[in-house]
Amino acid sequence: MKRIINFFRILWRIWFVIVAGLPVIIFSPLIYLAIVFEWQKIFKFLKYIWGNLILFFMGFRIKLENKANIDLTKSYIIIGNHTSMLDIMLLLKVLYLPFVFVGKIELSKLPVFGYLYKKSNIMVDRKSPKSRKEVYDQAVSFINKGNSIAIYPEGGVPDDPNILLAPFKNGAFRMAIEHRLPIIPMVYFDNKRRFPYDVFKGGPGALRVKILPVIKTDQLTLADVDELKNYTYNLIYNELMNDKIRKEF
Repeated sequence: MKRIINFFRILWRIWFVIVAGLPVIIFSPLIYLAIVFEWQKIFKFLKYIWGNLILFFMGFRIKLENKANIDLTKSYIIIGNHTSMLDIMLLLKVLYLPFVFVGKIELSKLPVFGYLYKKSNIMVDRKSPKSRKEVYDQAVSFINKGNSIAIYPEGGVPDDPNILLAPFKNGAFRMAIEHRLPIIPMVYFDNKRRFPYDVFKGGPGALRVKILPVIKTDQLTLADVDELKNYTYNLIYNELMNDKIRKEF
């Protein structure tokens, strides 16, 4: 029985690659033009449709709790716990803002998708201090064009599945203070369980996401980076710790 279940899970993962990749290939000319000519509204809409298609055809239903008062005309630093590839699609669906991701450079090596991802987001080689520094310069350029910046401050998905939330790095919080950008904290409760990196685990079902109240930074200085980081970390950590559904698994 287990072999049958694993077989269908493999098919489900292959279906994910098809659902995620086919729209990118079909609409790549339009996506490319939207990037080159900076058609932000069109590009934002295309990303929104892409995220929705993947979640729908993979059998996920979204349960959103939004406690944030978000001004769609402003830029933000968007952060959340990093748990799965679904984090990207779920963020695209629930937060209809023009934003770019700070993502690992390995994604740029994927065919078609990698090229478009590199052109429309900020790539970082976490092993290179120079690359991490260049993130700030690129971020300023995107912010000046009215974009928000989405960063996962853990620096990646924790290798240990028992780690609820890895320590946060300073970059996102330093950037928020330097550019006077408010922070939108987000909590993903089910992504790791529904779509982990282990291809023999996971399955369709509900994905719960909570958008916490916006954190203002306009009165803060760089001396407050650690305090802001720890405050935001505790907000997300407490939400995860108090999740009654998680404790049932």
